[in-house]
Amino acid sequence: MRTGETYELFSPRRRVMAMLALALANLTVVFDLTIANVSVPHIAGSLGITPSQGTWVITSYAVAEAICVPLTGWLAQRFGAVRTFTVCVTGFGLFSILCGLSVTLDMLVICRIGQGLCGGPIMPLSQMLIIRVYPPEKRAQATGIWAMTTMVGPALGPILGGTISDNLSWHWIFFINVPIVVLCVVTTLGVLGRAETPTEKLPIDVVGLGLLILWIGAFQIMLDIGREHDWFADPMVVGLAIVALVGLAAFVIWELTEEHPIVDLRIFRHRTFTVGVITVSMGFSAYFAGIVVIPQWLQLSLGYTATQAGLATAFTAMGGLLVARLAPILLKRYDARIILSAALIWIGGTTMLRSHWTSDADFFTLAFPQMIMGLGMPFFFITVTSMTLSAVRPNEVGSAAGLQNFTRTISIAACTSLVITFWDNQARTSGSELAGKINPDATSAALAARGIPSDQSWAMIAQLVDKQALTLATDKVFLVAGLVAWASAAFVWLMPRPPVGIEPAEGAH
Repeated sequence: MRTGETYELFSPRRRVMAMLALALANLTVVFDLTIANVSVPHIAGSLGITPSQGTWVITSYAVAEAICVPLTGWLAQRFGAVRTFTVCVTGFGLFSILCGLSVTLDMLVICRIGQGLCGGPIMPLSQMLIIRVYPPEKRAQATGIWAMTTMVGPALGPILGGTISDNLSWHWIFFINVPIVVLCVVTTLGVLGRAETPTEKLPIDVVGLGLLILWIGAFQIMLDIGREHDWFADPMVVGLAIVALVGLAAFVIWELTEEHPIVDLRIFRHRTFTVGVITVSMGFSAYFAGIVVIPQWLQLSLGYTATQAGLATAFTAMGGLLVARLAPILLKRYDARIILSAALIWIGGTTMLRSHWTSDADFFTLAFPQMIMGLGMPFFFITVTSMTLSAVRPNEVGSAAGLQNFTRTISIAACTSLVITFWDNQARTSGSELAGKINPDATSAALAARGIPSDQSWAMIAQLVDKQALTLATDKVFLVAGLVAWASAAFVWLMPRPPVGIEPAEGAH
């Protein structure tokens, strides 16, 4: 059955139920990327490991998900999109239970790998199935609702993780997935069967799969340990970088010459898709820089709790929810490149506003730029998703969605490591500059005149310098992120002019 005919089998009520299952499954997978970040200290203390070892809880999930995301197209063709989605969601729930029951680091890491392998295909499959369930005139709106879960998830993760770890125990950051998974599986079995895709018994590309695991694993581990090992000053990091580069080159050559590739790289022949994927990587990195830095800065410099820091970041999602329904309407009337470029200019501008934050900023000063930046996010994400998926043939939508989400996942991993490294370096540089401008003796004498002991006054001076240095470093992160967003706005114009009123997968009919 062709994609364009499938939606006729669904009543409006069944479409809403399908959307609920697909959006909730996507939301759960996305916020699991960040939910464990603020819980690492709790996990480390409970399992008797160091915080550095605890970060493997995050890395193992990210590596497994990154490996499995680009396999989505092959899995959908081999087993069917709905069947694969159901198995993946079920597996994600089972591994979530096992993660919560883990009593050792080894068990937790193995279960997180299983969780990531099952979670990887869920996002592109949910995106693909939404397109099959909704008619062409409503696909952009449906994709917009789905896209909001992708944007809300990373902001929701730290809030849930912090609140649960502070008030219950870290085990519940995994158990919370179970009722959502049950709801999604039951709804999928009852509603989505009619959206099943045709299957084809494709051979398994063992070499391609092995090369994919090799280069992604090496790249992700390099990013994870690079900062602690002074990056390329450490031979191990250099070795991982070489393995990743050689593995990537071999993977690309093999997949382009293989008759039945595990990842269909030929999709990059579509210029709109290629430019769109690069734009997603740049734009999402600019957005994610704030999600990485803000919670840490608020906790280290302004004394916020993990929950309060998560709430401050969540205002981006609130702004996006206010205007999410407008993006599909504008897509029907204007050149999508104008909408996408304007959205990225808006995101860059509001990011620049945050480059003037000070350590005296109150909650409103911090939350307001977040909210107004969120107003541009639906116009960015919905538009670029519609453009990239409309550029490919209907039978390529699964592979295209997988590759698009794969590049987004890899961008998040690279962005996290690069932003934290840049932030740390800028904090040290700013701290040295500030220390050179302070007259410590005069400051200490002034504090002593107020009855503050000498030892305490020196500690206060050091604390003040660190606080201001982190604030200056945060401002510089936002300055660079804003420039990246503006650069991606210009990059959009490398796309050919799309038809007005594009819909996902429509351009190939």
